[in-house]
Amino acid sequence: MEKNERVKLSQWDALMLEGLRAYGWSNEELLRRVRERDLPKDTSMFEFDYQALAELAAAEPELFESAVMNGYSIKYNTLGGLRSWILVACGFEPEVIREPGQEAVIAELTPEQKERLASVMSFGWVIREEAGKPGVYRIEPLQRG
Repeated sequence: MEKNERVKLSQWDALMLEGLRAYGWSNEELLRRVRERDLPKDTSMFEFDYQALAELAAAEPELFESAVMNGYSIKYNTLGGLRSWILVACGFEPEVIREPGQEAVIAELTPEQKERLASVMSFGWVIREEAGKPGVYRIEPLQRG
């Protein structure tokens, strides 16, 4: 499925999906648990309410199944949302730069992590390799206001 054909999830729904993926379940197991509402209580700093994800899956089953099975893109990313996605999906805290005109998330990513992040990011963001730092990337707005 091409990137532009992927279903779109809100940043929060994407974070909750990645929170469930962290349990290591297969796609089928994840879909079953969400469908049956057999979901854990999240004790992370995010305090995800996975029942909200189950509501989305019940309301839009094709969309949710496609997101799990074929991937998704995020409708609209924010600096904090990208930081949170990397934390939840990759398991580490990236550096965040909030200085006006320099806003970015900096992270050391494996090729697989970089590819996965690129596949889910919303339009308007770009991943650039940090000069002289192989594997370290700067995720920043394509255009600055």
